[in-house]
Amino acid sequence: MATFLYKLGRLAFRRRHFVTLIWVALLTLAGVAAASAPAAGSSSFSIPGTEAQKAFDLLDQRFPGASSDGATARVVFRAPAGEKISDTLNKATVEKTVRKLADGSEVTSVDDPFKTRAVSKDGTVAYASVRYRVSGMELKDASREALEAAGHDAQRAGLTVEIGGDALQAGAEPGAAGEVVGLAIAAVVLVVTLGSLVAAGLPLLTAIVGVGIGVSAITALAKTLDLGDTTSTLALMIGLAVGIDYALFIVSRYRGELAEGRDREEAVGRAAGTAGSAVVFAGLTVVIALAGLSVVGVPMLTKMGLAAAGTVVVAVLIALTMIPALLGYAGKRVKAAGEKRGRRRGTGPAAAGASSTVSGAPAKPGLGERWASFVVRRPAAVLLLGVVGLGAVALPVSQLELGLPDDGSQPTSTTQRRAYDLLSEGFGPGFNGPLMIVVDAKDSADPKGAATTVTNGIKDLKDVASVSPAMFNKAGDTAMITVVPSSKPSSTRTEDLVHAIRGEGTGVRADTDARVLVTGTTAMNIDFSQKLNDALVPYLALVVGLAFLLLIAVFRSVLVPLKAALGFLLSVLAALGAVVAVFQWGWLGGLLGVEQTGPIMSMMPIFMVGVVFGLAMDYEVFLVTRMREAYVHGETPGQAVVTGFRHSARVVGAAAVIMMSVFGGFITSSESMIKMIGFGLAIAVLFDAFVVRMAIVPAVLALLGRRAWWLPKWLDRMLPNFDVEGEGLRTTADVDAGGDSGQDEEDRELVRA
Repeated sequence: MATFLYKLGRLAFRRRHFVTLIWVALLTLAGVAAASAPAAGSSSFSIPGTEAQKAFDLLDQRFPGASSDGATARVVFRAPAGEKISDTLNKATVEKTVRKLADGSEVTSVDDPFKTRAVSKDGTVAYASVRYRVSGMELKDASREALEAAGHDAQRAGLTVEIGGDALQAGAEPGAAGEVVGLAIAAVVLVVTLGSLVAAGLPLLTAIVGVGIGVSAITALAKTLDLGDTTSTLALMIGLAVGIDYALFIVSRYRGELAEGRDREEAVGRAAGTAGSAVVFAGLTVVIALAGLSVVGVPMLTKMGLAAAGTVVVAVLIALTMIPALLGYAGKRVKAAGEKRGRRRGTGPAAAGASSTVSGAPAKPGLGERWASFVVRRPAAVLLLGVVGLGAVALPVSQLELGLPDDGSQPTSTTQRRAYDLLSEGFGPGFNGPLMIVVDAKDSADPKGAATTVTNGIKDLKDVASVSPAMFNKAGDTAMITVVPSSKPSSTRTEDLVHAIRGEGTGVRADTDARVLVTGTTAMNIDFSQKLNDALVPYLALVVGLAFLLLIAVFRSVLVPLKAALGFLLSVLAALGAVVAVFQWGWLGGLLGVEQTGPIMSMMPIFMVGVVFGLAMDYEVFLVTRMREAYVHGETPGQAVVTGFRHSARVVGAAAVIMMSVFGGFITSSESMIKMIGFGLAIAVLFDAFVVRMAIVPAVLALLGRRAWWLPKWLDRMLPNFDVEGEGLRTTADVDAGGDSGQDEEDRELVRA
């Protein structure tokens, strides 16, 4: 691996014009494809295999043309203070608005609140339900504009009008201002770490190119593959973070090789062979974690994971090829490590394990080296403090409540949230999450009797506010019943009611041969949460198991990968604990712009497991490979820990700050899901990089000593040798010292490979 990447890096350095042209061409093609592709909105939402999804599918079959998955809107009217909505002028305004809404080309029906009795008991609030023949993703902008215009006209007539439902759902805004701030912080960190504007600009430039290709490709395929806005947002978030980090590691290693006296082409080759090998395996762990979301069985998550994984693959390829090419263009403008301060390390490979010197005197150890020395001297105390600290932060996980965001979690500045509050005020909190009961009586001798039995049984359950009469299809074999809970959609009482209705359905099936299915947005959310909970353990086993096997081959050790996996579990639990404290309990919610607390998004645990595991293994690979490199070159385990920190701690710390800045930029998003993901990933990187990898990992390695690098001989013989430490580069460098003819032959060998 190291030898191949060494040759690839040198080839890209020498053929820089060709390599750069390829990436620019790919970016251009992707951009043109994205610009000419049809627009796509939010991805369609389905959960194959769940009861709620089966009910939706059944409704499409038995009620053709009803568009059960079509977009809906609720236009909520409130009369001025001291008036009733049924007063002559107010009633005329509502009826005029209903007629305007019915004129839409995509509208299938509009309910007049005075005919459907959709007026509150105090007579001040009413609502009109609007149904569309297409989903919210497919709804035309003209339909949304007509919906908003009708509401504005009613407002000008003196009514308070708010609009809820999925018809007004727009693409998630990632928080552009926050992202600019995040990139600005990343730029400052890069300048400080790499010592020049040119060197700092290379990771930013290549990350932007990689994200541009990835996001443009997603945009171009969005309509064809039903990829929503959240898919591109996740790819942007992950692609920027890993793109900058991977390039940073290679540029930093390149500067270190220059400091040891190597010429620029050789330094590029060695940086690609060593740091590049770490980039490949770190990228593989991220790809495994993201692609592994496919096992959950939710199409939306599968698409999000695969799209983000593709962007990571692009980031790895750019780091291995475009960075060496751009380093060729930069020339002397990218200086050796320490050169800016007027000092250079020793000239030669022997200097790799030695401290920098100035006039023959040892240089002052860096912060990372001093910290590692402290940890090696006090490993037990550092380990105990780190584990107890993260354990304390993880305690709120015991109170974790899962759900999906609805209009009630929107900011109070949105019309969806105000409509939600008006409906709760006028009709009760459960009115925002009605349950749809489907009675499949095709095999029943008495379909109407079965529907009556179901209706009466539901009325006897607690937490039921109202039950509508059964509505049959034309064939008379399937009925729909609407149930309004007395509690809000995201409450545990509503979830208990769903389970109770399904329990009643078991008895109805035995008595009448009719099948009872519960669906609707609320039931769909409950089933989604349950499906994710059921998939979490198998997903965790698959992802951690595959990465564990990969890391055994990388580190030639059993205990080091085991320690890496256990450290990850600790950091992700602590991050989830912080998410619960902020978004469920409201701690520091005002500071982070959290206007409404509530259940944590159902996909958050499994999503964080996938993404954070991949990112955590990044730092594990980059930090521990330098320790492994020092150990295989003859240093004691304790010395190897210090050496690994001397070479990598500063860069790993900078990479973590950059990743936190990129993720933190998404906290400014108005979309609650994006805000929660941004915070969760940022805090997870903080815990994993600075507590687990910088404190717990060296403490454990110091306690284990040589046992940390133990590997059974039979397993050692079975595993392939990836040579991440670059041991094979010594021979390669000697062979390649012959001149240009050897370089040309090397190019031909690489092409054949």
